Amino acid sequence: MALILNEEQQSLKDIAKEFLQKNAPVTHFREIRDTQNELGYDQSLWSEMVNLGWSGILIPEEYGGFDFGMVGMGSIFEEMGRTLTPSPLFSTGVLGASLLTLGGDDKQKQNYLPRIVDGSLTTALALEEGNRHSPFSISTKAIKAGNDYKISGEKTFVIDGHCSNLIVVAARTEGSDDDASGITLFLVEANTDGIEITKTSMVDSRNSANIKLNDITVSSSNLLGEENNGAAILEEVLDRAQIAISAEMLGNASQAFDVTLDYLKERKQFGSVIGTFQALQHRAAEMYSELELTKSSVIAACNAVDENSNDLKRMASLAKYKAGETNHLVTNEAVQMHGGVGVTDEYDVGLYLKRARVTEQIFGNSEYHLDRYATLSEY
Repeated sequence: MALILNEEQQSLKDIAKEFLQKNAPVTHFREIRDTQNELGYDQSLWSEMVNLGWSGILIPEEYGGFDFGMVGMGSIFEEMGRTLTPSPLFSTGVLGASLLTLGGDDKQKQNYLPRIVDGSLTTALALEEGNRHSPFSISTKAIKAGNDYKISGEKTFVIDGHCSNLIVVAARTEGSDDDASGITLFLVEANTDGIEITKTSMVDSRNSANIKLNDITVSSSNLLGEENNGAAILEEVLDRAQIAISAEMLGNASQAFDVTLDYLKERKQFGSVIGTFQALQHRAAEMYSELELTKSSVIAACNAVDENSNDLKRMASLAKYKAGETNHLVTNEAVQMHGGVGVTDEYDVGLYLKRARVTEQIFGNSEYHLDRYATLSEY
């Protein structure tokens, strides 16, 4: 397994870096946050991303996509993590595209995937119901009623839930609340009668929403995959999502480190540049080492997706665990090394710490993935 990018993948990464630094620097993130943009992202910027083909990277060519692979998508997310770029690429280009590609029938793929590619459709996954990631702890009920289903329940932390056209809802059609079996996925239009969507304000300004389903009616033709077998699709999609968010976390930590390194080289204390202090050099060296290990784990996980590796689940959890630990360490150190100004809004470094605290929790924190990795490794 190669732990470096090939020529095409490096070219995509370079294009993404140039585009994002020019069109979506941290000042763009601040503008979206400070103007309380209703969408939570800039529509014109998203259209440019779509024109670059990013929304179709994981979608097969027969549906208008580019099927470029997870290594390519991970490279983009790493650069987006550096600039804190707000966009629906994660919820739509990763979650939505993967759910429909892996679980949809041909009619659903023909209907939805080309619209993801051209940017006319955005999606969200309504999965979580508690304070921590527990993908099979689902109490939202879907009861068969003729050719339809009646769905009732509440979902939390639905990424981009308030601004998506199509919501994939995980509901229980059989079994108890913690069973992996008995989970069914449904494609639900966001304007369906009985849906209440409330945008929530996250500490890092990432888009999310709480969704209440009040006995909504969904046609049986809107099942994604087989009834009672949604867990199998969810697991594979969540592996991809965990890897994508790990790549973003790598970019987040890398930028926080670079900003801190620059600060160590210019800030003076006691008549000396603080970067000459041995204690700070040791701490910077530790951060660098952990970042290098994280890079390897993330690209290995991306390759595992593209190669359809039997080790994908372990690689996904390893990447999410390592990225979470490294991002936590680096952003903590970055703020501490900046001193008091590190917690002020004037300095960007505090924004990276806030983003780190939220991304650590998305689809399982480090503790969750350490346990999952150990279980999969039969410890």
